[in-house]
Amino acid sequence: MSSGPPPNISLDPPKDTPFTTSELSQYDGSDPEKPIYVAIKRTIFDVSSKRETYGPNGTYHVFAGKDASKGLGKTSKDPEDAVADYSTLDEEQLKTLDQWYEFFKKRYNIVGQVV
Repeated sequence: MSSGPPPNISLDPPKDTPFTTSELSQYDGSDPEKPIYVAIKRTIFDVSSKRETYGPNGTYHVFAGKDASKGLGKTSKDPEDAVADYSTLDEEQLKTLDQWYEFFKKRYNIVGQVV
């Protein structure tokens, strides 16, 4: 994961639209008409531009439609880790989670917050 933004990325101003976890789950890529969202630390990112990665059969589909903070912090694609509660992460894993957050923030539009 590189730290700088990719060239020619133009992001919209962040939105703070509230989403429940149930509402967020509807944006998991299973409906090709809807965008794909991934949340990190309650912030929801639109990852639709990488549908091949986050959509069905994608490498990171396990994170789609969820707040996947724990899994990202642990660098784990285990479905049991694709949850919002990251309170059990150690210091190194928290650092990794923060790096993922910054990575997403530089590449994907923020469309809301998990409430």
